Amino acid sequence: MTKDKLQIDQKLYKILESVSDPEIPVLSIMDMGVVRSAVIENDIVKIEITPTYSGCPAMDVIGDDIKRAMQKAGYTAEVDLILHPAWTTDWITPRGRKALEDYGIAAPLDEEADKSVLLEGKQLVKCPQCGSTNTKMISQFGSTACKAQFQCNDCQEPFDYFKCLK
Repeated sequence: MTKDKLQIDQKLYKILESVSDPEIPVLSIMDMGVVRSAVIENDIVKIEITPTYSGCPAMDVIGDDIKRAMQKAGYTAEVDLILHPAWTTDWITPRGRKALEDYGIAAPLDEEADKSVLLEGKQLVKCPQCGSTNTKMISQFGSTACKAQFQCNDCQEPFDYFKCLK
């Protein structure tokens, strides 16, 4: 199922938007693009979610949070983890990208720019505090494995950069 062919029952959309990503609470699981389908079949909500990476420790929490949100709305839910197609940062919504930056995490660049930043040290990552691209990578890994730690050379603030995953 591709991003363009998500099968999400509109009655469930708002409920799913209320479920936060446990690692980045300003983002919903819909903003992150982890919900691949959500349909009502025989009075049971069947939901498929894809982890941001195969070892993501938050998926059990997300599944439990989805079931709680659905129960609160009067539904019984089954949540299945699917690994194909693999999640990509392209699935983060524009609203999600803005929320990341407002929260202090630089949104992922495209694949080529990401490689230039992480492997060649190019200054393309925008500081979410002051907007400068005069930034440097401090560590390949930030607060989680899917982020790198950066620092702005202008305002001196450290921040996470959400790596491009494809």
